[in-house]
Amino acid sequence: MKYQDKVYGNFNITEPVILELLNSPALKRLRDIDQGGYELLIAKTRNKTTKLFGHDRLAHSVGVYLLLKKYNAPIKEQIAGLIHDVSHLAFSHCIDYVMKTGNGKKQNHQDNSFNNFIKKTPIPPIFKKYGFDLEYILNDKNFPLKEKLLPDLCADRIDYILREGIIFKEITVIQARKMLDNLTIKNDRWIFKNFKTAKKFARLFYKMNRDYYADFSAATMFRAVGDCLKYALDKDYIAHGDLRTTDKLVIAKIKKYLKKDKYLKLLWRRINGNIKARQNRENYDARIFCKSRIVDPLFMDKGKIKRLSGAEPSWSKIVKQELRPKEYFLKFEK
Repeated sequence: MKYQDKVYGNFNITEPVILELLNSPALKRLRDIDQGGYELLIAKTRNKTTKLFGHDRLAHSVGVYLLLKKYNAPIKEQIAGLIHDVSHLAFSHCIDYVMKTGNGKKQNHQDNSFNNFIKKTPIPPIFKKYGFDLEYILNDKNFPLKEKLLPDLCADRIDYILREGIIFKEITVIQARKMLDNLTIKNDRWIFKNFKTAKKFARLFYKMNRDYYADFSAATMFRAVGDCLKYALDKDYIAHGDLRTTDKLVIAKIKKYLKKDKYLKLLWRRINGNIKARQNRENYDARIFCKSRIVDPLFMDKGKIKRLSGAEPSWSKIVKQELRPKEYFLKFEK
């Protein structure tokens, strides 16, 4: 199977287990789940007029797999990378603002439900067919290249920053690939070959977090979509099982009830960007948190491994600041 990726270029995927996973309903579903939440509102707030091509969970999942493949990670880790987002429900992290336990500080509903979700898909029989142990692959501790705690680098973070950096035109494909060319692996750690590239990547990550992942527009989207989905669930317009499908299917169900429910129509206008929100600490409709992300990458310096914050102390303050959830006070217009 020939595959063209906007970050890594052309690949020929030949591993039978990978091909079968890619052809499974569990992976195909991710093509219709937006990476950031709700594509239409993301496009409006970012002044985009066209579909955010490649801004879906499948493109990212395949990207993590390709990155691990590019750096010769074991096939088990490549598989773990490919399936790592299978448990995302419709609208990605917007779901964290629907569930009772979701306050946005951690955005971890997908992680918490991952194992149980995978076991209800066709993935376990595929693993059994090719002789892979399900429990081993479900354990992140076995795959330090794929997953690490913030602020360390991991394949997941490397891919989504470079991928979305390209999509939102913060970097070019050439710039992204130059950063990749300056990455190496030592003792199961991602390490940049020099200080300059480590700093450039960290700064890109900082900007993407500040301007896209945890900014006011993201908070507005999370709350608006979360409120709409929760109301639709409470009214039985949609069922919890629908959230295991796709963004499009859930939206199609909600639209059926817009004419007869004025409040649903109000929420619909919010999620489609027709009702704006502003920050108002004194008079707000919703207090909301956004998970905040930052990295403190390792780099090589004269044969020694150093951390960016060690070479540039000011970065330590940024890391400490950005690891704290962002708080917003939303007031929607009438």
